[in-house]
Amino acid sequence: MRPTTRLLTGSALAVATAGLVCAPAYAGDRDGLEVFPSSVVPGGQVTVNTAACGDGGTAAGDASAVGAGAFTLAPSTHEGDAIGQFRVPPSAQPGTYEIVATCAEGGRRVTGDLVVTLTSQRQPVHPRGSVKTGVGGALGPDPVQTAAGVAALAVAAAGGTWLLHRRARGDGI
Repeated sequence: MRPTTRLLTGSALAVATAGLVCAPAYAGDRDGLEVFPSSVVPGGQVTVNTAACGDGGTAAGDASAVGAGAFTLAPSTHEGDAIGQFRVPPSAQPGTYEIVATCAEGGRRVTGDLVVTLTSQRQPVHPRGSVKTGVGGALGPDPVQTAAGVAALAVAAAGGTWLLHRRARGDGI
C-alpha cells in the first residue's frame, strides 16, 4: 500500500471515529434543560426550555436556588419543547445556580446552570471617527517622505524593466 493511501485511509478512519464519539454527546444535550441567557444580572428575565418531556409535555420548574421560586414550563410550537420563564430577583448574589425542571408525565428531572453576574453583557460598541493608522497615506503630512517613496518605486520599476530587457535579448543576468 502506498504511503499516501495509508495516510488518507488513516485520516478517514480518525474522522469517522471522532464523529461516532461526538454524536451521542450532542444528542444527550438536547434532552437537558437549556437556559437562555446562561448569564444574567439580578432582575433579568430568563427563559428555559427542554425536549425531555416529549411532545405536548409540561413541567414544573424550580428556580428557588437563585431565589425566583417555582414556574411552569408549557408546550411550545418548537419541535416538542416545553418552555417557561422566570425573573431573577434583584437581590440575587453572583454565582452559579442550578435550575431544575420535573416533567409532569413520568417525573423525569432535568437540570441546567444559570450564572448570575453583577455586570451585564454589553452590546457591541460601534467605532466612531477615523482610525489612527500611523504616518498617513500617499498624501500624508510629510511631502519629503512621499517624494522619497515615489522615487524608490520609480527606481525599482526602471531596474526591473532593464533586467527584463537584458533577459529578453539573451545577455543573461
